[in-house]
Amino acid sequence: MGLIEVVLLGVGLSVDAFAVSISDGMMFSKIKVRNALSIALTFGFYQAFMPLVGYFCGTLFCEYIKFFDHWIALVLLGFLGGKMAVDGIREVIAGRAALKASAVKNSASPVSETDRSFDFAYVAEPESIKAGIPFRDLMIQGIATSIDAFAVGIALAAGRTEGGLSVWLAVVIIGLTTTVICLPSVYLGKKTGDILNDRAEIFGGLILIGIGVKIFIQHVFFGG
Repeated sequence: MGLIEVVLLGVGLSVDAFAVSISDGMMFSKIKVRNALSIALTFGFYQAFMPLVGYFCGTLFCEYIKFFDHWIALVLLGFLGGKMAVDGIREVIAGRAALKASAVKNSASPVSETDRSFDFAYVAEPESIKAGIPFRDLMIQGIATSIDAFAVGIALAAGRTEGGLSVWLAVVIIGLTTTVICLPSVYLGKKTGDILNDRAEIFGGLILIGIGVKIFIQHVFFGG
């Protein structure tokens, strides 16, 4: 494969990671550069690592994994997305209950407008959104969104020709392409999360579930 082909391959592989990065960005109330870099680099690493594994494992192993790789993606992303959505619903319920209790308290003992706005801001910002993405969940996301890249490694081995890029350079380009695409998407998710406010975690979880279903349908019905 040539340089342009590998770059386009990296763009294609990064689509799912791009969407998950948006979901992850929703989980931060204040995002720092290191937070965005850690997410983007994680996806970039796995998108580079999995083709390398596929390249060296060979076609035989690919024949086995292709029968259940979509199930792996569906279960992993479904579990993480479901967990996020349930936690988000709990946060919304707890926040509304706390806001209602605060309103009852304020009606009984009047407070200043400053105190009222402070109470609302505190309730509207769930702890789970402050915390961002747990390291374990981020690793699982990286694996789940890079399963397709394993098969790409097989294709790199099968399509190797004289004068083409080495597999090492190819996977580096794929990883860098994914990182560059995912980095701004984290900030895009942060902006979206600001709009959605306390419903951001629910929406992010639904995105993960949707991606898992998309991978499953693509593999089962379209052989992708």
